[in-house]
Amino acid sequence: MHTLDATDARILLALDDDPQASTMALATRLGLARNTVHARLRRLEDDGPLREPSRRVDITALGRTLLAFMTLSVSQRDAQAETAAALAAIPEVVEVLATTGDADLLARVVAVDTADLYRITELVLAAPGVERASTSIALVEVVPLRIAPLLEQRAG
Repeated sequence: MHTLDATDARILLALDDDPQASTMALATRLGLARNTVHARLRRLEDDGPLREPSRRVDITALGRTLLAFMTLSVSQRDAQAETAAALAAIPEVVEVLATTGDADLLARVVAVDTADLYRITELVLAAPGVERASTSIALVEVVPLRIAPLLEQRAG
């Protein structure tokens, strides 16, 4: 993956301020050549730092107002790829991370309500290799996911 430099960070911060800005508008605002901005945006998209637009969607707009975190213990015997594929096939499992500690995986899960969360939990427990799950429901977002402060630091 590409490591961001100060110019990349400035471009991304400008896009945060105006996501619909054209390449020319970004170039003018940042005092850069249009071709420079265009090439950097293309590289950021192709190399991975600039993620797909769907990651910006507020999940509550899709009717999923309940956010939960599930810690999963998985069998070390089973293939991790099968477990990952089964979890990825559940649309409400929006992220899964391998972790250290008591659990093997941490899953971010969205649901309509607690009954829906129960349904999703049953699907997760049916995934190959999943032996145990523990669920915590998020009550309120205290500090939202944010990258801008790190970009500002990199931009200088």
